[in-house]
Amino acid sequence: MTPERFRHITEAYGASPERWPAGERDAALALVNAGDAEALAALAEARALDGMLDAHAVAAPGPEFARRIVDSAPTRPARAFWRRPRIWFSGVGFVGAGAAGVAAGALLVSLLAPAPGEPAHGGWFEQSYSGTAFGGAPSDWSDQ
Repeated sequence: MTPERFRHITEAYGASPERWPAGERDAALALVNAGDAEALAALAEARALDGMLDAHAVAAPGPEFARRIVDSAPTRPARAFWRRPRIWFSGVGFVGAGAAGVAAGALLVSLLAPAPGEPAHGGWFEQSYSGTAFGGAPSDWSDQ
């Protein structure tokens, strides 16, 4: 255990040996018991920080604070411009998503399909499946 590693442990886990990693706890305690100056300084800094963190407390809210929160809450919801906008907008959303899907599908088909009168091979998009798992092997390699 080096003093640098001991400093990392105390910065991460604090001054209490119970919180240190079990695999390194004995070596860290041996370093402290040996009286290493850097380790003792790191341990003192960790104890000071632990003390400040332990001393900090947040007071529980009083009943007056809870009453002010309840009193500031609106008593009834605000009136909307349209009475049932959620139902109307949800239908528009479904129609819009469907229209977007149809448009995307039409665009995909128009880009990938060969133009009429154009040869199937040698065009902008090669529609040969021979190089994929769905096509046959280009040659028979079984005899080699």
